Amino acid sequence: MPGMLRREFVKRTMLAGTALAANPFSAARAMADAAAPGSAMRLGLVTYLWGAKWNLTTLLEYLESSGVLGVELRTTHAHGVEPSLGGRARKEVKKRFADSPAVLVGLGSAECFDSPDPAVLQKAIAATKRFVTLSHDVGSSGVKVRPNNFHKGVDHEKTIEQIGKSLNEVGRFAGNLGQQIRLEVHGQCCAPTTIKAIMDAADNPNVFVCWNSNRADLQGKGLKYNFDLLKDRFGATCHIRTLDDKDYPFQELLDLLVAMDYNGWLLMECSTRPPKRPVAELRRQRALFAEMIRASQKA
Repeated sequence: MPGMLRREFVKRTMLAGTALAANPFSAARAMADAAAPGSAMRLGLVTYLWGAKWNLTTLLEYLESSGVLGVELRTTHAHGVEPSLGGRARKEVKKRFADSPAVLVGLGSAECFDSPDPAVLQKAIAATKRFVTLSHDVGSSGVKVRPNNFHKGVDHEKTIEQIGKSLNEVGRFAGNLGQQIRLEVHGQCCAPTTIKAIMDAADNPNVFVCWNSNRADLQGKGLKYNFDLLKDRFGATCHIRTLDDKDYPFQELLDLLVAMDYNGWLLMECSTRPPKRPVAELRRQRALFAEMIRASQKA
């Protein structure tokens, strides 16, 4: 079992042991539920708007107190986990998470592979490789990247092929370090049919899709059709928003994830202002998540 997965297993086992001691009946029900499809899914956070101004100490405190125990650290934000970190600082970040029940699921870069300028493209590829090395060094398991846009005067097919080839290059690099490349369904390329074409070109086994809960998912033949186009390439992360956001059918999405027995992290990339009581709101979202998963499992 790889080191990252082993640490997650140990943390979850410890949490389960605590629950058993506190309430053996609830723990027994949880063990029974664990056999149901989708039971391995976990709720986490992307430090997008919620978390953007939290330093690492505050972030870990909020995650631990709320029980939302996974995080993708977005670049440029207050936690300061960036490729510029030196070796000692990287070891410190890794230790902080190793000593916490929280899991560093991944790093959220903003690198894209669509530019028609070869110099810009090579810069993005090089930067992505630096993020992959950082992710390895701090103990996370992958790096989020973006496709991202189409450009005037450039055929869409050419951009799609370029993005795919670039993903293959960074995917090969990531594979040597035991990391995933996670392509966020994002930008002008966010139509699932477009992402499918990109992923057909990006056939490296270390390149995965990070579902992003966009309105475009609902267009064309609808959510299930678009979901089915990409589900076979899902990696360890999917992005959602707050689960009571009425602009997206999150219960239907959870139904689909449970049906495929997805076992990764659903990371809240919240698009609202940070709550005044972050721990209370994270706890509320965690309770809603558990309720919605149970509803999907009963459907």
